[in-house]
Amino acid sequence: MNRQTLVALGIAIVLGLVAVYLANTYLSASQRQAYAGGTTKVAVAAAPMAFGTDVTADKVRFVDYPNSSIPPGAFTNAAQLMPAGKRRVALLPIGINEPILASKISAEGQGASIAALLPDGMRAASVRINDVSGVAGFIQPNDSVDVLITRDVAGSDRSTQVTDVLLQNVRVIALDQEARNADGSPKVAKTATLEVTPIDAQKLALAQEVGGLSLVLRKAGEQNNPVVETISMNDLRYNMYGGARYPAPAVVGGFGGAVAGAFDRTASQISGASRAAPRRSATAKRKRGPADGGHTIDVYRGTKSDHVKVGG
Repeated sequence: MNRQTLVALGIAIVLGLVAVYLANTYLSASQRQAYAGGTTKVAVAAAPMAFGTDVTADKVRFVDYPNSSIPPGAFTNAAQLMPAGKRRVALLPIGINEPILASKISAEGQGASIAALLPDGMRAASVRINDVSGVAGFIQPNDSVDVLITRDVAGSDRSTQVTDVLLQNVRVIALDQEARNADGSPKVAKTATLEVTPIDAQKLALAQEVGGLSLVLRKAGEQNNPVVETISMNDLRYNMYGGARYPAPAVVGGFGGAVAGAFDRTASQISGASRAAPRRSATAKRKRGPADGGHTIDVYRGTKSDHVKVGG
């Protein structure tokens, strides 16, 4: 190792020590300033607590909080948090070392109640879901979802299915009793409890009677879509080759265009033949044969025809 390398290494070590000293000095000053007004013991979770978990002494510990940083609703002593003979349970998930706040646990002597989580003027409404409509178990409490309804609508000649956006940006309060299995994998719930207005609760009750509901997970904080459309079976057909609603798929080269054109023509022929042909598997049309008195019959099977000579 030459002299220049040793000099550079020494300078780097000195600069590193200076940086550590300055950082330590700054943090110590900040800590002293934070604790200048004194500290208070605040209850925090010593273990994770899910919805409905009893708040007991083994799940709580007290840590020092600066008096200027105590969160509203915090508990500063065990008697206040866990009154003798009165039960408290968690109403929202509480993580390790997270302050236990009055808004996250039940009142004295009360159990787990969804009503305690509802803001003023809101209602809790439950809807039936399955592994598909519930996004395979990945929807969790406090997620935001859109609610879709799929129902049958009578048309001119027959009924068809349509899907509408019933509600947007709805908060999920709970999913059954548990959101996950013991191993931490998602658990498929059968019911979802949603936070809605009274009129939206009526919509949900009616929608479950006339069609099927699906939940669509959405990004938290995303704005509602002001324009929603009804999707029908025609939209699925248009989407295949480009219609009024969706663009046509890109075609590379002349071969792709020829194939697409041939497919469209074949589909049109088959559709026309299906409408025109009777219910029998084949049709026969009698024609005059040559002058010798023979006859030919054209036999149609689908879009193909065969000439069969009879008599003569």
